[in-house]
Amino acid sequence: MLRWLWTGRLVLASAIFVAAVARWLAPEPNQLETLIATVALLSALVVTAFGFWWVEVLKRPPGRNFLYVQVVFDVLLVTAVIHVTGGPASPYPPLYILVITAGALLLPLPGGLLIGALSSILFIAGVVFVPQEDPGRADFLRVGLFSVVAVATAFLGDRLRRTGAALGAAELELRQLLLDTNDILGALDTAVITVDGEGRLVYMNTSAADLLNLPAEGLSGQPVLEELDRTAPGLGTLIRRTVATRVPVTRFEIRRRTPAGVRYLGARTTVLEREDQPSVTAVMQDITESRRMEELIRRTDRLQGIAELGASLAHEIKNPLASIRSAVEQLGGPRLREEDSDMLRSLVLRESDRLTRLLAEFMEFSRVETRRWTAVDVGAVASDAVSLAQRHPDRTGNIRIELQRPDEALMVDGDPDLLHRAIFNLVLNAVQHSPDDGVVTVTVDRPASGLPPGLDLYAPVRVTVQDTGGGVREEDIPRLFDPFFTNRAGGTGLGLALVHRAVEAHSGAILVDNDPDAGACFTIYLPAHAGEPAHVPAS
Repeated sequence: MLRWLWTGRLVLASAIFVAAVARWLAPEPNQLETLIATVALLSALVVTAFGFWWVEVLKRPPGRNFLYVQVVFDVLLVTAVIHVTGGPASPYPPLYILVITAGALLLPLPGGLLIGALSSILFIAGVVFVPQEDPGRADFLRVGLFSVVAVATAFLGDRLRRTGAALGAAELELRQLLLDTNDILGALDTAVITVDGEGRLVYMNTSAADLLNLPAEGLSGQPVLEELDRTAPGLGTLIRRTVATRVPVTRFEIRRRTPAGVRYLGARTTVLEREDQPSVTAVMQDITESRRMEELIRRTDRLQGIAELGASLAHEIKNPLASIRSAVEQLGGPRLREEDSDMLRSLVLRESDRLTRLLAEFMEFSRVETRRWTAVDVGAVASDAVSLAQRHPDRTGNIRIELQRPDEALMVDGDPDLLHRAIFNLVLNAVQHSPDDGVVTVTVDRPASGLPPGLDLYAPVRVTVQDTGGGVREEDIPRLFDPFFTNRAGGTGLGLALVHRAVEAHSGAILVDNDPDAGACFTIYLPAHAGEPAHVPAS
């Protein structure tokens, strides 16, 4: 504002001086006008030079007295211009409006009103005391206009000044908040990366640069998703998914190979909606040590489970062995009838077969581990499992097995053999608990509605096995997946336990819904393959 004031002042003083010099060169020069114009120009140069030196050179803030001097000088300069150019008949009295406006914008409310009053007084003095025409109505209208402009611009300038001060304070607070936020994020051990909707890096703190071994400088504003996928497999895909779906991911694990060994990163994303496009912030932590602690805890639990499992297995083996021993002792008796001997031999064979089946299923249960990790089409695996169950000896009568699957491939990351065993055991269990005319329905799809409470899986694939049997007793549901628990004659109780372990090995979940009138329904949820396009169930 001051720069514009100085520029206008110098232009006006120079123009009047040039005009006065031209008049002085005329046949009848007016020496007084030339003197006033010369003094006005020199004064304008001095006052402007002082103001420029004070503000621009010394970098001192313009105080209230400084501003009063600048504006009052311009009022006097305009008065001199009007006097030189004809007094009340001059065409330049509207210049007072510009000076009044400048005063209203630069000075507080009383100062703006004071400049308006001073301009009116000087104009009236020029009209009254200059020996020319008598004051006319137009002169008084001008004075009224000056007063109105002074009041209006003074109030407007005061309001603008207050608004500007408030905005300046808010901007200062925002800058300080930004500095504090950057300091806090930079000091965090947690890695923070923000990427815009086009995949360009917006922010990366020091921990993220160190954790991912990326340069702290030079990547800002550049596309980074491919680079993130290279240094932390799956991170760029995770951010790309979040941008596409606008749905934050609360849990994601990244396995990263480094010269020091394999490191595990826990990541989650948040979405910040903007008018043009969203931005995604990924927060990561190195969870390698916690994973090791969890592995130690799991190992301890596994050892305890092995002890309990061994005790259960010993109990299951003890009964057939006792029956076999008793039968063998009786077969050695001297007076055993032929029909009794045949019955005892049949008992030995039956119990031996039971032991063989029990040990075989136990060995299968004990080998539940992921050996070959790859992308698996769950629909294809379920189709093979259904085909195998249809040829199983336990499928008696007219039991029908129906498979419903979409045309598209629903991919998950896992061991195809282990998934096949899990789905086959689940289908076989449904067949074994169905009546002779029952129907077993196997469905492979994606959930169309929200996930059950407590599940936190991104875009899961669902496998549902529904039978038409008598359902599960409510008191048996808590023990349904325990090893050796069964209510079926001749069952070992290891089939559903194997299914449960296989699903857990794939970071999935298995749930059971029970209806005595409609049978039991088992549902498996498996996380989608990392390279699949996002399919997010509606909440």
